[in-house]
Amino acid sequence: MGARPVITVRQERLGKELRKLRERAGLGLREAARATGINEARLSNTELGRFGVSPERVRFLADFYKAGDAPLVDALAAMAAERGRGWWEEYRGLLPRGFLDLAELEHHTRYVRSFEIVSIPGLLQSEEQVRALYNGALSDLSEEQKELRAEFRLRRQKVLDRDDFVCEVVIHEAALRIRQADRSVARQQLLHILAQSERPQVTVRVVPFDRDRFTISSPILMLDGPVLQLDTALRDAPHGGTFLDAEAQLTTYRRWLAETQKAALGVVESRDFIRELARQT
Repeated sequence: MGARPVITVRQERLGKELRKLRERAGLGLREAARATGINEARLSNTELGRFGVSPERVRFLADFYKAGDAPLVDALAAMAAERGRGWWEEYRGLLPRGFLDLAELEHHTRYVRSFEIVSIPGLLQSEEQVRALYNGALSDLSEEQKELRAEFRLRRQKVLDRDDFVCEVVIHEAALRIRQADRSVARQQLLHILAQSERPQVTVRVVPFDRDRFTISSPILMLDGPVLQLDTALRDAPHGGTFLDAEAQLTTYRRWLAETQKAALGVVESRDFIRELARQT
């Protein structure tokens, strides 16, 4: 397999996990290359995600490294077997890489958990809300970019049509009350959340303003992998998102998500809360 012209976040992750297996075995890169008979440069580029790797090679390396976690090895071999282009590749070179990486991760996960404090979760935004976001007064995007980004976000939402996909979101009252456009769009957005929450695979809960000692002030997105070690978190920031996969980072994000769950209203109470807010809007 030759060098890839583009490396996705999942391809980087596969290489990174192979490097972790090698390091847990106590082997340096040169030592592992000599022992396995794999060219050192190729092994290095494989661990960086620059070169593809076959499922058979993944299992060979895992066996050589004496990796005893069979479910993890199976998951890595399955990642190595992925071929073809997803729908998001149509936007390669047109939109920032992070957009495409998120769509790819959503495509390959079965369980997404999130918390939003000032924004409606992207998967639950109405079309009017999406377009209001990209046409906001502070947007300096070209009309073409606005349309591309709106179209892309709406296409991402098709994951909610999958029977094997679970979306569990906690939304702070602040996000529900902030108006990205006018009253009509805000009310329609609330009704859209209610409609989406009726889907069996979508759970929506609300953290009201009156919760004491609620200290989570950052948005959280967690995309579950086929095994715990392959979970991915997204840290959002004004300059763009960063995908996190270090064990300590994932542990922190799981703890924060658990705290938002504790503070949130129940599912039925949350629907009633959103319904009443829509009535007032």
